[in-house]
Amino acid sequence: MERATTGFLVWRVALKFRAGVDRVLAGVGLTHAQYSLLASLYGLSRSGTAPSQRELADHTGLDPIFVSKLARALERSGMLRRDPHPADSRAVELTLTEQGLTVVREAIELVAGLHRELLAPIGGPESPRNQQLAETLRALLTTQPPTKENP
Repeated sequence: MERATTGFLVWRVALKFRAGVDRVLAGVGLTHAQYSLLASLYGLSRSGTAPSQRELADHTGLDPIFVSKLARALERSGMLRRDPHPADSRAVELTLTEQGLTVVREAIELVAGLHRELLAPIGGPESPRNQQLAETLRALLTTQPPTKENP
């Protein structure tokens, strides 16, 4: 792998993290995608707001249709509520239920432990190397890939 491209390495690391998250969350009955939605909803809700499905899709980078399907499934399982948005009749706002809060808090701890384990080779989550890596990844995420219209 020493001659692998950066894109290939990022993809492999993403697969490793995703498989690890799926493994540690199996015990609480969540998939990586469900966790991404619930943990993001938890984080965004801590400011006292109830984000819309669209806001959650934008935050997670997940397709809005996929977020809608995930939210419906999580609503059926009692993890969240989907209510009409008070300011936009076309939008749906999401709120964690008590059950959802309990599960997501446990899941966040499990994923944090996994991150400590997976990031140990570069000094752990708080290390300067990890901080630099996170900064680099954020920069890459803000770059738009070329399109046919804008090469």
